[in-house]
Amino acid sequence: MSSWSSIPDHPASVVPGLADFIGTHLWDDVTGEDPGDAAQQEAKQREAEMRNSILAQVLDQSARARLSNLALVKPEKTKAVENYLIQMARYGQLSGKVSEQGLIEILEKVSQQTEKKTTVKFNRRKVMDSDEDDDY
Repeated sequence: MSSWSSIPDHPASVVPGLADFIGTHLWDDVTGEDPGDAAQQEAKQREAEMRNSILAQVLDQSARARLSNLALVKPEKTKAVENYLIQMARYGQLSGKVSEQGLIEILEKVSQQTEKKTTVKFNRRKVMDSDEDDDY
């Protein structure tokens, strides 16, 4: 990247090696890539392929369709169910493929475990409101 150093009075022409530094970092900023990102993306892709292959072996077609529909609406719940299914498959707790009805039962279990209790708490502020001052 000697193009930066050819510009007169440019900081890259004053400091040796700065042109290469600026060029590579500007290119990384433009492309949004980091050399370590490629390895991380590849590892994530392999993990996703492995998860999909395990789920394909464990779920029947209708159960996979239901799980993919759920992923559109509640991705965090889908991830929990997938992790649960993969764990059960690894420990040999599944006999055959899980049907849609079996998946519904698993979804109900996960929903009960992750159910959030909503509580509403009112903080009433005391305002300078006394009954002694009648303004009418």
